[in-house]
Amino acid sequence: MPSWPEHVMWWHVYPLGFVGAPIRDGVNPDAEPTHRLDRLEPWLDHVIALGLNGLLLGPVFASETHGYDTVDHFRIDPRLGDDGDFDALVAAARERGIRILLDGVFNHVGRGHPAFQDLTEDGPQLFRGQWTDGRFEAEVFEGHDALVALDHSSPAAVDLVVEVMCHWLERGIDGWRLDAAYAVPPAFWAEVLPRVRERFPEAWFLGEVIHGDGPSIVRASTMDSLTQYELWQGIWHGIADGNLFELSHAVERHDELLATYAPQTFVGNHDVTRIASAVGAGFVPHALAVLFTVAGTPSVYAGDEFGWTGLKEERLGGDDAVRPAFPPTPADVDADDRILHAHQALIALRRRKPWLWRAHTDVVKVSNTALVLRTAIGDDAVVVAVNIGEEPVSLPIADGRTVVAGEGAPSEGRIDLGPRGWAVLEA
Repeated sequence: MPSWPEHVMWWHVYPLGFVGAPIRDGVNPDAEPTHRLDRLEPWLDHVIALGLNGLLLGPVFASETHGYDTVDHFRIDPRLGDDGDFDALVAAARERGIRILLDGVFNHVGRGHPAFQDLTEDGPQLFRGQWTDGRFEAEVFEGHDALVALDHSSPAAVDLVVEVMCHWLERGIDGWRLDAAYAVPPAFWAEVLPRVRERFPEAWFLGEVIHGDGPSIVRASTMDSLTQYELWQGIWHGIADGNLFELSHAVERHDELLATYAPQTFVGNHDVTRIASAVGAGFVPHALAVLFTVAGTPSVYAGDEFGWTGLKEERLGGDDAVRPAFPPTPADVDADDRILHAHQALIALRRRKPWLWRAHTDVVKVSNTALVLRTAIGDDAVVVAVNIGEEPVSLPIADGRTVVAGEGAPSEGRIDLGPRGWAVLEA
């Protein structure tokens, strides 16, 4: 595994939404490019100002609607622009020391993909399904008829994914987020990734895995990291439900993964209700305090740093609220300053303590409404104290001495937090 992921924190963007591209009506994957990708460039300095140094991009390849129904892995979606626009974005990111991760949708493609349109019984078998009376009945992804599943036992599928990955790594990206990796046999990744690493040994591979035995999946697949949905769920459920025992349990489970890999951690992404809607704006700093002080490779979903809200719904267009268009520049945003400043302070803390990437966390104190966590290596420690209750509390803070984010004054190994208070301390 390369060493640079230890020092990267991602700003996660859903490009089609970000630039205000049409998602459903009138989408033509073969249209002339509309140059919208350059709308990301004025935001790169914002990424740096937050303290982040990675750009995790959602789908950018030609597709039929939302980007996850790919029709050409080698072409920039014309709603975003063309190769020149992509090259300019990569160059602008490089000038600022920003890494780039692309979203690789390799479990399925859109029905309009030429390989599916040209499918014959005696041709390369790229797709799962069966021929019946001269008609191919394709298997689809999770009931979505528009998403036809690749046949991951096919050498042709392995060759295709290797070629796609290497093509864009050659163009300057740093790695891949592997969409729906949980639906792909680990053996497929174990064939693909070593071949890619032969040419690009510094590439990093993050698998989207929602559930399952993470360490076993990593060992079998050779992926470098997996998305940490269990911690995300523990954070927002623990806070929203007033049950910090759930969060405590998720942190302890999170710790167990570190012997095998450092997970990719988050409190928001393009597929879930925004954290400010899930827990309420007043509790977003509490969630961030956990995210940025436990092990892993953190990401910030673009807009969360401003306190934006958005509810994910299970319906057509149910993602739109969490995938909005962005204004031309960060100066055009009316931000929740408390949430923005919490991001900046906690990201700065993590920058000062890169050892947090793979450090173990102990639960010092837990009740339904109060939690104290201590993450340490040697004599260096970070202590998080949160109170989600409506009454003030006095909490033990182990060797925490100096408050670096939040509020409170430590005294004799304890800190007093007001209702809904929080604090992060250094030893």
